[in-house]
Amino acid sequence: MEAPAAAASPSVTFYDFLDRMRNPASLDLVRSIKSFIVSFSFYTANPENDGKRVQEFFLTMEAAIGEHPLWAGATDEEIDSALEGLEKYVMTKLFSRTFASVPEDSKIDREISEKIGLLQTFLKPEHLDIPAVLRNEASWLLAEKELQKINSFKAPREKLSCIMSCCRVINNLLLNASMSENHVLAGLDDFLPVLIYVTIKASSPWIFLHHLFDHISDLDVVHFQMKKQAEAMFVMERIRFVLLMANPPQLHSNLKFIQLYRRQAKLVSEAAYYFTNLVSAKTFVVDLSAKSLSMDEIKFEESMQAARLTNIATQIEASPTLQGQTIPIPPTAMHDKNKDISDLQMPSIGIGGSNYPYMDAEAGELTVGDVERLLGLYKDVVTKYRSLCTAVRHLSVSKTEPPVPHSEGTSFLPKQPEGINTKIDIQRED
Repeated sequence: MEAPAAAASPSVTFYDFLDRMRNPASLDLVRSIKSFIVSFSFYTANPENDGKRVQEFFLTMEAAIGEHPLWAGATDEEIDSALEGLEKYVMTKLFSRTFASVPEDSKIDREISEKIGLLQTFLKPEHLDIPAVLRNEASWLLAEKELQKINSFKAPREKLSCIMSCCRVINNLLLNASMSENHVLAGLDDFLPVLIYVTIKASSPWIFLHHLFDHISDLDVVHFQMKKQAEAMFVMERIRFVLLMANPPQLHSNLKFIQLYRRQAKLVSEAAYYFTNLVSAKTFVVDLSAKSLSMDEIKFEESMQAARLTNIATQIEASPTLQGQTIPIPPTAMHDKNKDISDLQMPSIGIGGSNYPYMDAEAGELTVGDVERLLGLYKDVVTKYRSLCTAVRHLSVSKTEPPVPHSEGTSFLPKQPEGINTKIDIQRED
């Protein structure tokens, strides 16, 4: 069994394993490990089948190491350390084959990342019914940083450690609030909403928007004023929204990787509890709608649409190849009810084969036909500018609007992922 107080760090465990594998007496083990790794090249990637093969190999090697002369007289902790080193070595070698190995996983990662990017622009703690006593931005920032480290590692244990560190920060926040503010803990009803919020806010769009404003031409005085207002907004929101550039990276693929390739004997107790909660947070985000939040449905649709428009504007600004094209505005259920948004779908006049056909032209070289094309260009610029203005106006949800109560039966209780043992056990994962 694993003893948390005396458990070795992942790096110490790994290098001790490598040192033993360099011993000539370990030649039989080395051959088995290398043969297993090479065997993966003989099969088409299939995450579920690959996961079963890896788990079976770990069990086989656990028996082999326990009977090997190099570990004669070794304690259970030393055997466990060797198996941790084995897991890291094997999964590091097989990482490119086993992580996000099928297109469907990459597609889900992109969809989750895009949805989180939209939610970041307007979601606030009150929309998840997070009590004011738990709105500790410093603790949230620390939790976000821990979660963002997940793609810095290739071993399942280390990825899981990032999740556990994030969740422990949140758990400590709940405990501190219960002691200092006499807040009665509600278990998952407190923990999971904070974890969902931290997962979504592990990235904020404000830096990217600031970058966008700095690179959009000053079309007129109104735009200049809008830029100044936005910069002031960045100052006011600097604590509420963490100025970081990345979503929780490849969230779906990381969770699937841990579930398939972390030794099942270690995905128990505290590790299983925190892992299950993050799986539930991911599922909540995927299925999230206005009914999932304390938020008016029309306001939710408007905010999501505004976020989509902002994405379109940033794509136009970032890519010269899009600047002469008309990008369709995504429809929403509230489209016909919102005149500002429907006005954005103005017809655009074609601009020809070149994005900048008059960049080097002189006034005397223009013809009557050129004037019509220039008018089309002008209308395109105005249309895109209006799209950006509308998007910025819709970024902030009114802070004076009272939250809408959850519909009866709404719950943040997590669903247990299939194949994960959540039975309480004295084993712990550090």
